[in-house]
Amino acid sequence: MAIACIELKDLKLQTQIGTYGPGAIIPKQHLLDLTLWIDPKLVLIAEDAMENVFDYDPLVVEIDRLAGDGHYETQERLMTRIAQACSKYPEIESLEIGLRKLPVCAGSGSLGVRLSLDNTALRSMRDKS
Repeated sequence: MAIACIELKDLKLQTQIGTYGPGAIIPKQHLLDLTLWIDPKLVLIAEDAMENVFDYDPLVVEIDRLAGDGHYETQERLMTRIAQACSKYPEIESLEIGLRKLPVCAGSGSLGVRLSLDNTALRSMRDKS
């Protein structure tokens, strides 16, 4: 059995998330981890050509656009929009998204949300769009 995935780690998003009062610790960074499971045929290729693989560059551009698309009150909303963007690619069979902010307290720590979507959940998102 073969399993293939594409991993994007520690992508620093240029985004504004949250509402903070006076004296609150405002995160300096929002980091994205994204793992996309795809058909191994898109990795185990006989010829070195872009048409034989999943071109993830347009998705990265879309994620960057979504991150900068205005103020988000929650990390969860941005994650939902990223999941919806991923669902538009039939090559993606399942995914896991992690979004974390840092620092959390006294200049340290990170706090994040993680979401996993299997093929059934992705199909459901595709059907709704």
